[in-house]
Amino acid sequence: MTSCPPEAADPSRIGELARGHWGIENQLHWVRDVVYDEDRSQIRTGRGAQAMAGLRNFSISCLRLAGWTNIARALRRFASDWHYPLNLLGI
Repeated sequence: MTSCPPEAADPSRIGELARGHWGIENQLHWVRDVVYDEDRSQIRTGRGAQAMAGLRNFSISCLRLAGWTNIARALRRFASDWHYPLNLLGI
């Protein structure tokens, strides 16, 4: 489905839109679902789940800006040295 008018919905544009959607899905949602195991989170009250999703997004964004492409590897690196995430944030 698209909101593109018929004259703008040629096959190349539809393919572009689909790739853009899956790029977001693969780079953000998949990482949250698999690496952070978000689907098994037990935070359900108030705005807790929304706040945690925001923190996960922030974490992923910081790692991507720092050049990490493998978020799971970055998190393992953080687990081995608690100074590293603080240095990354300039703290």
